[in-house]
Amino acid sequence: MVGKYKVITLCGSTKFKEDFLSEQKRLTLEGNIVISVGFFGNSGDNEVWTERTKEMLDDMHKRKIDMADEIFVINKNRYIGTSTKAEIEYATKMGKKVNYMVK
Repeated sequence: MVGKYKVITLCGSTKFKEDFLSEQKRLTLEGNIVISVGFFGNSGDNEVWTERTKEMLDDMHKRKIDMADEIFVINKNRYIGTSTKAEIEYATKMGKKVNYMVK
């Protein structure tokens, strides 16, 4: 398939790093452009983890949602934390389609 690709931003708790990576791969191979997190703060990436960094990363993720056609929520064991809930609400407000992981 060559042509117009759907853009999908991944959302979810960064403690599910392996799920992010596997869903990114799956969605990419299905012919989507996938935007993911750049930092897995809840999976050991803590080199620069401060409250200010979290605020910046949360804002960046909203910009990633702005660029997407839809979001895909990594909700392993049906877990949706505070930040992810806010991202879902933001995406819905912006008219983005919201899909969820089936696990």
